[in-house]
Amino acid sequence: MKLFSPVFALLIAVATPTLADMNARVSAPWDGKKVPAGQQCTLHGGKGKTPPFQVTAIPAGTVMLVVEYNDKSFSKLSSKGGHGTIGYPVKGTSGTFPAVPGLSANLPDGVRVIKKARSTGDYASAGYLPPCSGGRGNKYQADVKAVSAAGKVLAKAKMDLGRY
Repeated sequence: MKLFSPVFALLIAVATPTLADMNARVSAPWDGKKVPAGQQCTLHGGKGKTPPFQVTAIPAGTVMLVVEYNDKSFSKLSSKGGHGTIGYPVKGTSGTFPAVPGLSANLPDGVRVIKKARSTGDYASAGYLPPCSGGRGNKYQADVKAVSAAGKVLAKAKMDLGRY
């Protein structure tokens, strides 16, 4: 048998974890379909926090989950943490991560602002900007990245936050 036969290559591909193996989902009161009442920005009467969430299949060597919050319906804030990028410390291969305050850089339990929201003016935020579309049905989503101590991205997952 040749060392690099098609069967051998297939076995390696099946046995090798992919970036899609990690799974992230919001926790109650968030459901990933609709932003819960009160979780919008203060300009629209809310006191929003990040959604609490759960992640499974976190790769070995991960020290932080870097979560980029985005408004997929508003191009200026639709990618690369338009609504802020928050880092959550990790221990283990799965975990539950807390809601943290919006509009603040003062976060609990080792959670930290990696990049503040790109919003400006009345919408400026020192950290995470809660959904702030005024209830027009914008789609909010987060990109979750498992990051090593050396800064290497080990895995990625998408997390639907809901519409507001």
